[in-house]
Amino acid sequence: MRIEINDISEIEQAAREFKEAMGNHKVFAFYGSMGVGKTTFIKAVCEELGVKETVTSPTFAIVNEYRDKTNTSIYHFDFYRINRLEEVFDFGYEDYFYSGNVCFIEWPELVETILPENCIKIAIRSTEDGCRVVEKL
Repeated sequence: MRIEINDISEIEQAAREFKEAMGNHKVFAFYGSMGVGKTTFIKAVCEELGVKETVTSPTFAIVNEYRDKTNTSIYHFDFYRINRLEEVFDFGYEDYFYSGNVCFIEWPELVETILPENCIKIAIRSTEDGCRVVEKL
């Protein structure tokens, strides 16, 4: 899977393509530098999944829960502020990662050792001309 986003106006189509490529997978780890658009892309995918709530980065909360069009939970993580892996154990990450619900994870580098085996790793990067590329690692 490789999705190119040349302009922000293409993000809905990109999110639609990503949704179609998700298949039965539930846990997605998003890699990319600060400001590359991980949260913006996850927000667009959530909207494609029918989320009506405002999707924001869970930087301080660590995890946000949204509901899709079938009222099923979607979990959105941001591990940027995690200092020790024990913090992730303390809030019971297993209950989320193994819930069978969709999980979107930002800054997974900090928790790689506990990501589920079936986690799909996604890179978002910026090209020299300012476009964004979303691709499976």
